[in-house]
Amino acid sequence: MWRRHDWRALERRWNAIPHFKARLDGLDIAFWHVRSPEPDALPLVLTHGWPGSVLEFEDVIGPLTDPVAHGGPAADAFHVVVPALPGFGFSGRPRETGWNPGRTASAWASLMTELGYERFGAHGGDWGSFVSTELARIVPERVAGLHLTMPLAAPLPSDADTADETEKAMIAQRDRFVRSGMVHVLAQSLRPQTFGYAWLDSPAGLAAWLGEHLDAFADNRGVSQERQIDNIALYWFTRTGASTARWYWESGPRWSPRSAEEQNAQPVTVPTAFTLFPGEPFPVARRWAERRYQNITAWHEQKRGGHYPGWEHPDVLVDELRSAFRAAR
Repeated sequence: MWRRHDWRALERRWNAIPHFKARLDGLDIAFWHVRSPEPDALPLVLTHGWPGSVLEFEDVIGPLTDPVAHGGPAADAFHVVVPALPGFGFSGRPRETGWNPGRTASAWASLMTELGYERFGAHGGDWGSFVSTELARIVPERVAGLHLTMPLAAPLPSDADTADETEKAMIAQRDRFVRSGMVHVLAQSLRPQTFGYAWLDSPAGLAAWLGEHLDAFADNRGVSQERQIDNIALYWFTRTGASTARWYWESGPRWSPRSAEEQNAQPVTVPTAFTLFPGEPFPVARRWAERRYQNITAWHEQKRGGHYPGWEHPDVLVDELRSAFRAAR
């Protein structure tokens, strides 16, 4: 499959989407920017994570920007901005430390200002949840609403004593993931440069590392091989195996809160909607999330789907984004 991949076809799809670069805080950030034909559309910034890329949102741009052409009402239209995280894709690779979710969120706020968007919505999953949450904390007066597929919330130690059967299963799943599913977090937060040389030298090695995690965090439908190889090719041809891995070193325990108490001490007050998928490796109960996200407007638990809704179930993600921001317009 890797040998048969048609990079030129991906180039043609990419070039059909308006794409730009902006110098933000000393770093070139590449981004897609698609304006809606609807004049009253709400600006929306979509942020991806690892092992994904901006390609996670390729299939949702059309329905979000031009809902009428896709069977939806004009009132649900968005102007869509999709930046590539620092070190990912065609964005610049930082040559200094400090590019964590907080600094990235500040850069996103500056980008939206440069594009003329004073007020906007924010969506994210994986690292995109971190960046979008920070956006809501840094400039709450500008964020009309927040939509996340991975709540950044955890149970308190005392929650185990009052947990019902559903919450007990969630805690057990989280514990299993910490014990056996976080190899990528440990490897990339401790030795990103060491592993990075291998990922820059071997396309098969890069494909094995990214592909394993694209499969592991999806539901049983998974991410198609074609989409996986598109994504892996983007990492390979931009030579970003090491710079993407370094996000875990920059943004791991040295920066982000590690306990529920630390997370709850960084509250989010903007209207926040959640769409939860059963394949997500770190399940979260609503009462845990309510301690940090203090204005939850929607909590929708899906029956299928995993960590990559833009690839796995783009129609569901479009519907959830439209619903999440109707009251924020």
